[in-house]
Amino acid sequence: MQAVWMLFSSFMFASMGVCVKYASAHFNSAELVFYRGVLGIVFMAAYARASGTSLRTRFPAMHAWRSVIGVMSLSAWFYAIAHLPLATAMTLNYMSGVWIAAFLVGGALMLGKPGKKGPNQGPLVLAILASFAGVVMLLRPAMGQNQTFAGLIGLMSGLGAAFAYMQVMAIGRMGEPEIRTVFYFAVGTTVAGALSLLVAGVSTWSWQQALWLPPIGILASLGQLAMTKAYSMSANHGGTLMVANLQYSGIVFAALYSLILFGDDIPLTGWAGMALIIVSAVAATVLRARAAPNAPAEEH
Repeated sequence: MQAVWMLFSSFMFASMGVCVKYASAHFNSAELVFYRGVLGIVFMAAYARASGTSLRTRFPAMHAWRSVIGVMSLSAWFYAIAHLPLATAMTLNYMSGVWIAAFLVGGALMLGKPGKKGPNQGPLVLAILASFAGVVMLLRPAMGQNQTFAGLIGLMSGLGAAFAYMQVMAIGRMGEPEIRTVFYFAVGTTVAGALSLLVAGVSTWSWQQALWLPPIGILASLGQLAMTKAYSMSANHGGTLMVANLQYSGIVFAALYSLILFGDDIPLTGWAGMALIIVSAVAATVLRARAAPNAPAEEH
């Protein structure tokens, strides 16, 4: 059942990307971030009330810092979705797992004690290098279509997601429930989006176009909650690892959306790069779990 929850979560996130793609034709990124936050607040507040979870927190500073990092990553992701094929933008954002593996290797090298033999990081390093080779293959078509900047922004969204994940992990270790963490992220998203609107301005309002806005916050919240449910059902390390790898099905859903709804023209090199990223990211997740078995998988 936990596999079903994770597949559902990945489908929700990919579907949210579709709504962002359509809405970005009529609203700027600041507006999308703002409305995603407002709708997330309403949805999570209702869910917290229904589940009897208090929203009072003892760690406001940590939630604020997590929101800053998360909003930067979310804004970059929305920008990438608006300017790149959906499958490409989703794949670059899912690079967060590879970035975390890179951090793990870097930390092990810096903290390693001379003369003390640690775990062999060679396979993990190879998986990381393979992922970045896949990025180069994936972004080559974007460079040919003058989308290099959007590709780099998409890559940065994955880096930001990795930092946000580590902050969420730290908050979780302090006993903060996931509902509260997601709620305060929605609050931070709303505040950041509102401030950005002062600079970016507000688009001309149309109710027909605005119909794409409510699903963004709802689908994102459903995806996050389904992911949490999947991880909470993992009774052992193997179950957690399976769920962590199934999250990459979101790239598959996004690729199907790209072909069916948007008719995105992604050349064979791009598809090969996408496949290489998925395979190497799964390998990095497995190897990272062996190196740090107590670390949970990343969120999106």
